[in-house]
Amino acid sequence: MGTWKNDDWWVSPFNYHKAVTDKMDLNHSLKLHDATLRDGEQTPGVVLRKEEKIEVATKLAEAGVHRIEAGMPAVSEDDRQAIEAIKKKGLPSEIFAFARAMEKDLVLCKECGVDGAIIELPLGKPKLELQFKWDIQRVIDMSLGAIEKSKEVGLYTVLFPYDTTRADEEDMEKLLDAINKASVKPDSIGLVDTMGCALPGTAAFMTRLIKDKTGLPVEIHTHNDFGLALAVTLEAVAAGAEVAHCCLNGMGERTGNCALEELVMALELLMGVDTGVDIKKLVALSETLEKMTGVVMPENKPVVGRGNFTRESGIGADALLTAPLAMFATNPFYLGRAPKLVLGKKSGATSIEMKLKELGVSVDDEVKAALLQDVKAMGIEKKRLLTDAEFAALVGKYTK
Repeated sequence: MGTWKNDDWWVSPFNYHKAVTDKMDLNHSLKLHDATLRDGEQTPGVVLRKEEKIEVATKLAEAGVHRIEAGMPAVSEDDRQAIEAIKKKGLPSEIFAFARAMEKDLVLCKECGVDGAIIELPLGKPKLELQFKWDIQRVIDMSLGAIEKSKEVGLYTVLFPYDTTRADEEDMEKLLDAINKASVKPDSIGLVDTMGCALPGTAAFMTRLIKDKTGLPVEIHTHNDFGLALAVTLEAVAAGAEVAHCCLNGMGERTGNCALEELVMALELLMGVDTGVDIKKLVALSETLEKMTGVVMPENKPVVGRGNFTRESGIGADALLTAPLAMFATNPFYLGRAPKLVLGKKSGATSIEMKLKELGVSVDDEVKAALLQDVKAMGIEKKRLLTDAEFAALVGKYTK
């Protein structure tokens, strides 16, 4: 178990209260499964070339990510070649591929040399009723056939019944019962919140249901349509899920997937789980991925946002450098960043003093007060922060 307080972070001590931790099932090893190269590339308009995929996979492995979903070989020859090349790199991470519940897809996965396959087929009632026009028996038959073929060719087999959280309860129980009775079983089962519409408590309930019915490990895969991807993933992990799927920068279709970097931070700092992942390397890789994809992260994006440790408010400005944990739950330097003070409408007298020190300029209190009013006025007029050059120009009016 980790700690809620050290030189690098200071989070809520109540996270580690016995009343909270006793409700968690964390007595198992947890693997992080990164799907950036498949689900992340499904972000509209994003294309990753073979060389770029190899670079991302290599850096994910260097950061300590346990599993990398390298792509879906059936999509294109380029994808197949990229998957093969990534596997041939001999990375320390396990390499998985994505497949439909079809023999030809699983044979392709085997030919690529990957360690395992994520086998998708629909389970959500809207998918079965409105899109595919399938009944549950077809899903069961296809699932069992694909599991058998995948195991036959020697792949670690993850059954991935997507849109799980919108499944009919009876349909889901029939599928789980069929898996439990089958002579050939998958190695694990995905709990897939494809539309990001499950509550955290729902994920916990469904995780326990799958484990109780089958005795198999559960892999949680979430999307962020309601802004709950991370919370749902954490709750599933706390309920006993052994694998958590995610994408770097939270990339993916629509609102994206659970963000890898946020998941690592939450597991390590808030839940005390040693993921074995180097968060600083993920922050650096986040910037690389931005350049590759053209998908730029918001300034205030959790963990990787460039503005996360920037303060405009004058309150606490003096603690920014001397006591950063008074101002942030995470020490900026833990993520390879530095706190930054900026000037604008919300600045205070302490902010002016600190910026004057940066310039190496000394003025009396009357000038400081005048500068503060000038800064506020300019911030309001321009509806933005002041640049360092603009502040220097204001100072110059009083120091000529």
